[in-house]
Amino acid sequence: MSETGSDSGLPTGAGFQAVQWNRAKVIYDAVVVCCVIAYLATFLVIASLMNPPQNAAEAIDLRIRAFGSCAFTMLTVILSIGPLARLDRRFLPLLYNRRHLGVLTFCVALVHVWFMIDWYLAQNALPNLANELTDWTSYGKFIGFPFKVLGMAALVVMFMMAATSHDYWLAFLTPRIWKWLHMAVYAAYGLVAMHVALGVMQDKNSLIVTILLIAAFGTVTTLHLLSGQRERRTDEGVLAGDDGWLPVGPPFAILDKRARIVASRSGERIAVFRDGDRIVAITNLCAHQGGPIGEGCIIDGLVTCPWHGFQYRFEDGCAPPPFAEKLATHRVRINRGTVEVDPQPLPRGTPAAIDCRL
Repeated sequence: MSETGSDSGLPTGAGFQAVQWNRAKVIYDAVVVCCVIAYLATFLVIASLMNPPQNAAEAIDLRIRAFGSCAFTMLTVILSIGPLARLDRRFLPLLYNRRHLGVLTFCVALVHVWFMIDWYLAQNALPNLANELTDWTSYGKFIGFPFKVLGMAALVVMFMMAATSHDYWLAFLTPRIWKWLHMAVYAAYGLVAMHVALGVMQDKNSLIVTILLIAAFGTVTTLHLLSGQRERRTDEGVLAGDDGWLPVGPPFAILDKRARIVASRSGERIAVFRDGDRIVAITNLCAHQGGPIGEGCIIDGLVTCPWHGFQYRFEDGCAPPPFAEKLATHRVRINRGTVEVDPQPLPRGTPAAIDCRL
């Protein structure tokens, strides 16, 4: 949960609070770090065996490629987690601490850039880098384009995202601005893809790199298209009855501890949860970052957002003390064996749960 809140459902303070570590975060980070170390070690060993470096510059170049390819792979994974979680709930645990993965990706990319600078230093050719970046005529070429500037631009974007990854900045910037800022990850990915295409593919003429780049970009694009298609079907909305209420379906067609998401013709999404014999309808937008509440589940009687674990009481959409966030609820009824929802929201925190047996 966030450290501050208000009746509006959005954080109002910007007081700093250290990251609250728990067992899940530790395990998540440990697995990610081990995977990064394993990738780098495997890359360096195999590449050294296939083409042993003959001097210090070639050894540094090997590290440049190892850390660069690792950062690109991690960025591909980051952009794949969201659509994968929407397509299959088993990927949801990867969402909980995705920001940790993003910060580590920035660190790996930073090491990649440092080794690039070290490569120039090893050859006493650092002024050549400055000349390459300031040769304005080369920016109009394809062969000879200073591709390093694209990687540096991506690093700046990733730095901004890593530096604002803590909830302090979410509260300070407001969720809307924070979310727009972190959407820049797509721009960073595009810059990195062009950096690889104009750099490694151009200089090394590597068929393997070309295939991997196309496969990675194609995978991210395909996953987002499939996820978007699924979301579009939900956004089409359901036909309301004569009195305006939205049909959801039979009570026990809603999985226990889970939700069914419905949308009105205006596009507003409502998450209808069932906890045993009780049903409640709340807005599908988490007060933290606008996460999809309906894709989460009920844990210990609390509706839990799948993005970062923010929790709200089942009966009224209020966060448990000491937190003060509140979600809008909706009236629910059983009409001829079908759960129906009033699309008009109630004030935030209004009790609205019903017993589906009645």
